[in-house]
Amino acid sequence: MKITLKLFASLTDYLPITSKYTNIVEIEVLDGATIAQITEPYRLPTALVHLVLVNGRYIAPEQRAIQVLVEGDVLAIWPPIAGG
Repeated sequence: MKITLKLFASLTDYLPITSKYTNIVEIEVLDGATIAQITEPYRLPTALVHLVLVNGRYIAPEQRAIQVLVEGDVLAIWPPIAGG
């Protein structure tokens, strides 16, 4: 099945070079894939996976290993952001 993965801020460095400047990549994943299974191949450091949304809905850290995605979902991930 196909989903859209969006990585923001410093996480764009983990995307393929062709997607680095758009921050979006459409990927093919296995049916029943969880958020954790989808992010593993990108080697995203757990400490940098801070804010996770699926179709605009927040996914708590304890749900990421069990939250299953479906065809057409949009998975968006942000690192911790500091500022003032």
